[in-house]
Amino acid sequence: MKTTAKHDERFAKMTFTSVYPLYLAKIEKKGRTKEELHQVISWLTGYNDKKIQQHIDKKITFENFFENATINPNANLITGLICGYRIEEISNPLTKQVRYLDKLVDELAKGKAMEKILKQ
Repeated sequence: MKTTAKHDERFAKMTFTSVYPLYLAKIEKKGRTKEELHQVISWLTGYNDKKIQQHIDKKITFENFFENATINPNANLITGLICGYRIEEISNPLTKQVRYLDKLVDELAKGKAMEKILKQ
């Protein structure tokens, strides 16, 4: 399934602050921790706990969130389907980065080992 310009724009304007509690609830429901969530966010973006919290507090958009991130060079190893989209086929860089994060959170919630989630 291909993303549309409208779909990509929606991701750009969505705030990290609005999605973060959903990520947290999803993983905690499955017995995972906030620390583990921050570990996967840090792996993908290079942000530490303090920086993640600043982004939450500032209510920044995903566009700004990823604009200043240092994306892990192994992020391209994140593949598969998320919400009906094959990650490796997404052409918009920002949408792909958001879907990378979605996939990492999904794998965390599914109980995968951290070593398998964080593509080495």
